[in-house]
Amino acid sequence: MAYGFDTLQIHAGARPDPATGARQTPIYQTTAYVFRDAEHAAALFNLQEVGYIYSRLTNPTVAALQERVATLEGGAGAVCCSSGHAAQIMALFPLMGPGLNVVVSTRLYGGSITQFSQTIKRFGWSATFVDFDDLDAVAAAIDDDTRAIFCESIANPGGYVTDLDAIAKIADKAGLPLIVDNTSATPYLCRPIEHGATLVVHSMTKFLTGNGTVTGGVVVDSGTFDWSASGKFPSLSEPEPAYHGLKFHETFGPLAFTFHGIAIGLRDLGMTLNPQAAHYTLMGIETLSLRMQRHCENAMTVAQWLENDDRIEAVTYAGLPSSPYHDRVARICPKGAGGLFTVTLKGGYDACVKLVDSLELFSHVANLGDTRSLIIHSASTTHRQLSPEQQKAAGASPDVVRISIGIEDANDIIADLDQALAKATA
Repeated sequence: MAYGFDTLQIHAGARPDPATGARQTPIYQTTAYVFRDAEHAAALFNLQEVGYIYSRLTNPTVAALQERVATLEGGAGAVCCSSGHAAQIMALFPLMGPGLNVVVSTRLYGGSITQFSQTIKRFGWSATFVDFDDLDAVAAAIDDDTRAIFCESIANPGGYVTDLDAIAKIADKAGLPLIVDNTSATPYLCRPIEHGATLVVHSMTKFLTGNGTVTGGVVVDSGTFDWSASGKFPSLSEPEPAYHGLKFHETFGPLAFTFHGIAIGLRDLGMTLNPQAAHYTLMGIETLSLRMQRHCENAMTVAQWLENDDRIEAVTYAGLPSSPYHDRVARICPKGAGGLFTVTLKGGYDACVKLVDSLELFSHVANLGDTRSLIIHSASTTHRQLSPEQQKAAGASPDVVRISIGIEDANDIIADLDQALAKATA
């Protein structure tokens, strides 16, 4: 039977415990698993049989979460890891090599911009940053050494909506995988695979978990990309020495990337998600649709109020009719534009700082996607390491604050902003 999203967010990957009958997925707090016999152990290590060896690689609680997220995203499989940044490295690791590059949107979370512009250089990789609203520029940035295209569905911090359909066509024409960070949208608002994405990554720390308790990341494999067609992805198409010449694409077909992520990525990079964190995320996902509906409703109400306030220069919420991304929302995120946007204050940097310091209900933290309303001045925190040009391109200039709207009473959120704006602009 085909179930709806609200049902799958509760039941996908969840089965009664075979030993006890426990209805909720247990926290399997163990490092290792007893083999039936020597033959069983050898088969597991040779990837001839699926099962549990060691919790750096696989764990039943984590496996339940992987199945749930893959199901909600419409993917063939998924690999969980310790954070969203770990997920991005996990996604790139089988695709890249020294001298190769990835084409990346300029509108990303500040930490991701640093990861792509600085950190990956230590692997010998590089990134070409492009405004993804300029489709010709995206296509022109691709060269013979490009191995992937990367963007966010709803970009952090501004809440800009990427035209995934158009970007996917460019990727497909070039024979490249499209990797989409779906953290801010979640699969409830946007399913990038349906728009042509090859891989979907999340910081599960944010909206998926929804309560600010744990960090976690995931890579969802669409299972639709032919990794052997171009010869550009030898890690997935050519013999793997660590497994006696096994070819992942030939052996695992649509699950090639998923099995590589576990057997090579988690084994050698060790960016493992612990089972307790997986448990908290499983619990959070059970209410995902309800929370996202409220995030969207509140964000629209607050954004409309801010847009009509004389103390505000601009509001970037894509759900507003005035947004240049408003028409795109209906196609890419038909259930809503999310809970994230930025606000430009007429008083500039000084007013931004006073606003942040004057809020009472809002939490001033470096996070988003919580049940609580959150705020931060991106230019001096999450995007502080960027040049002024990079900050402007990312939508994180000094006169801007990022707001993540929670699920509190919208009237209380507005009242808190009103009193803080009065102090910030006095």
